[in-house]
Amino acid sequence: MTEILVVDDSKVMREMIVACLRVGEDFTFTHAASGLEAIEKLALKAFDLVVLDLNMPDIGGFEVIEFIRGQDKLQRLPVLVVTTRGDEGSRVRALAAGASQFMTKPFTPDAILANVQSMLRLDAAGFHE
Repeated sequence: MTEILVVDDSKVMREMIVACLRVGEDFTFTHAASGLEAIEKLALKAFDLVVLDLNMPDIGGFEVIEFIRGQDKLQRLPVLVVTTRGDEGSRVRALAAGASQFMTKPFTPDAILANVQSMLRLDAAGFHE
């Protein structure tokens, strides 16, 4: 079973992401409504992938990525950024911080599922961004 942490301050968006990823896959989901909650959950449980928004009220997505990449046991954890920030600067900053992939909202269900499946296949094969 694949464990995915979905981090977004919007409950509706978290539920939408889960609905898109639930199709035909053996995924289990944990929700986090803030960057701080995400960090707490990452410290307590192992995940196979993180879907992360950048805009959150306490600790932002960039800081969550930096936390993940700063932990030995999490350094290879795939991180898919899904955000409303469509500017090139945000994309470059997220990827430079260690995000594996970057998508903007709105997204299609097929696009997010394809990104997640691709990232998990690369991770299983030992390839990391």
